[in-house]
Amino acid sequence: MSDQRESTATAAAPGSSPTKGPRLLTGSPIAAQIREDLATDFAAFIERHAYSPTLAIVLVGADAPSAVYLEQILRTCQKVGVQGRLVEIGVDVTPDAVCTEIERLNADPEVAGIIVQMPLPAHIPLRTVIDSIDPAKDIDGIHPRNAGLLSLGYDGFLPATAQASVEILKRSGIEIAGKRVVVVGRSNVVGKPAALLLLREHGSVTVLHSRTRDLGHHTRDAEILVVAAGRAGLITGDMLSPGVVVVDVGINVVGGKILGDVDFESARHVVGAITPVPGGVGPLTNALLLSHLLRAAIDQAQRRVRAHATTSAAATSAAGSTPSTARPTQ
Repeated sequence: MSDQRESTATAAAPGSSPTKGPRLLTGSPIAAQIREDLATDFAAFIERHAYSPTLAIVLVGADAPSAVYLEQILRTCQKVGVQGRLVEIGVDVTPDAVCTEIERLNADPEVAGIIVQMPLPAHIPLRTVIDSIDPAKDIDGIHPRNAGLLSLGYDGFLPATAQASVEILKRSGIEIAGKRVVVVGRSNVVGKPAALLLLREHGSVTVLHSRTRDLGHHTRDAEILVVAAGRAGLITGDMLSPGVVVVDVGINVVGGKILGDVDFESARHVVGAITPVPGGVGPLTNALLLSHLLRAAIDQAQRRVRAHATTSAAATSAAGSTPSTARPTQ
């Protein structure tokens, strides 16, 4: 109960110094409620359609942060009662072989969602892999079709981590509209989509990146700061304004420990609210990803029903219009 109260309290106002340490924006209580609802909805889906939708996770090579993230996703699949399938491909594989594997998953009727874990090995073109995914199964929103829908403000699959970075603010009662929001990172899977989603919430958004001069000058202007750069401890306390709300998206494995992109120890004396790493955006990301899986499974099941109905109607019509070859009775 105390965690739930913490997740709905009001953050310290930007520009004021926190007096009792920062408020921790934990994603676990929010994710737990989403998982509870999903477990019920998936059970109803399985009973109705007589199969369990599968989430296929394609991992090319090995990457320590990826391994941490994938373990969390597979555990979340178990919690809501669906199948998680890890498809591991060796680092020396050719781009064509990766695309062939993705196309096999596209054709599998039990696979409702596909995610390809980033980063890919340097010799695998990202564009080639992304274009191979069926947009209807692209539940992490990386295909150009879904990315285009996001940019236009239309309904499509959203990148789950970017969505989680915004949802944790909204569900924690933190106002975004009219705030100076700074996003550090411009990747296609987190930074850019997070900026677009924050614009949807009427934030005044600035995007920073590795070539931004005097990074701290810009981050100190933020009332809300979202950091998704993939560099442990990139943002330190002296780069923050008192009372700022910080969403740390980073997952970095350093010396066997999981660290964020924000140096928590120096930041905690300055910020008004901050997501911890681990325990912040991560749990919510996984829960939202599986909500996308459910939506994809429902959409695909409905399309199959419509296709079957169309085929049956066409067959009936063809049978009714076929001229009889029997001889008339004399």
